[in-house]
Amino acid sequence: MRRLVAFGLIIALVGAACGTGASPSPEGSPTPGTSPSTPASAPTGGRWEKPIVIGWTPPDITGVFKTATDFFEKAAADANQHGFKVEIVSRSPATHTAFADQLAILEDFISQKVDVIAISPADTEAVKPGIQAANQAGIPVIMVNLLEEQSGVDIASYIGFDNTQAAQVSAYAVLDLFGGPGVLGLGEKVDVTPDQYLDLAWWENLYKDVDPNLPKANGVIIEGIAGTFFSQARLDGFNKVISKYPNIKILAEPCAADWNRQKGIACAENFYSRFSPSELNFVWAASNEMGLGAMLTAERQGILNTNGMGEPAPDKVSIFTNDGTPESVDAIRAGKLIAETWHGFPEWGWFGTEFAVRIACGLDVPKLQDIRPRTEYQANADQFYPNPQLPAIDWEGIKAQCQ
Repeated sequence: MRRLVAFGLIIALVGAACGTGASPSPEGSPTPGTSPSTPASAPTGGRWEKPIVIGWTPPDITGVFKTATDFFEKAAADANQHGFKVEIVSRSPATHTAFADQLAILEDFISQKVDVIAISPADTEAVKPGIQAANQAGIPVIMVNLLEEQSGVDIASYIGFDNTQAAQVSAYAVLDLFGGPGVLGLGEKVDVTPDQYLDLAWWENLYKDVDPNLPKANGVIIEGIAGTFFSQARLDGFNKVISKYPNIKILAEPCAADWNRQKGIACAENFYSRFSPSELNFVWAASNEMGLGAMLTAERQGILNTNGMGEPAPDKVSIFTNDGTPESVDAIRAGKLIAETWHGFPEWGWFGTEFAVRIACGLDVPKLQDIRPRTEYQANADQFYPNPQLPAIDWEGIKAQCQ
């Protein structure tokens, strides 16, 4: 199976500029790479006094990756307030399918002799020659948006999540709205704390004894780039859960929208013309660019369910998606998106920049940093944006150890 995409956001991080420095870590959130002490001053003549250039290449610069880019730039600014000289050089292909362009960007970063490369690959196989060239040039590489280790290349750190698990989380939100237990819809309501992680373990525990005949709904799926790693992984995860519930019916083959909003609109228009609102209850889009397209189309046609935490609405379509950006979280607050699975773009930047600086300083970083995908919905939206809950980074401690 070809390994595809989306990701390598790596880099950067938010600090006091995002209001995160004083925020406690959410339940179970790891705080790797931080030092236990913060000395009053660091010795002079260290690596921290020299520029640290991070070459960052996402697969495109749509809302998802724009969000991550914003956070690693804020993080770099925060590090620089502590005396570092971190510079982010950000370049992306024009589209998510311009694989050769991203390879050329990697080659250019190598020629510039950047200190660390952060990549969210448009296609994991297509970029391997570029990563191998970076390995040969001695430039460390961080890969974001996946945890699956890649063969044939040396990756210093993976920051991301399991895409199959993320889609399973989305499937449970659908079951919840349409009759199952949880935090949505008309089914049994479960008490949760505002900062509780509604991750896969939480959902699986909740549904371990649920009657599979209980949730009832008809839906359709909008996928990414058909046949690629990320799109297939998310399809597999969603179907792994939904297939166990006989009264959840998928009415048609998935429509591929290439992670693109306009193509998501086209897929939604096709589905809405084929199925009446009385028979089509939900759309699950595997990314929020596509999901926002489906939402806008349903809203324009007057068939969008805006009940939020309420219940399925007669002759209305409920939209579910994955990712998490300021735009999609605002749509959740307004009830226009029912639920979304958080992929942690701030965390990508937060841990990514910390790890990139630590690598440049000759310090250890975690090989895998799992973001733990979890459900965003109307009642917990504030914990995601505008002030994501992120652990503080001890830049002074890193400075003291920077070789």
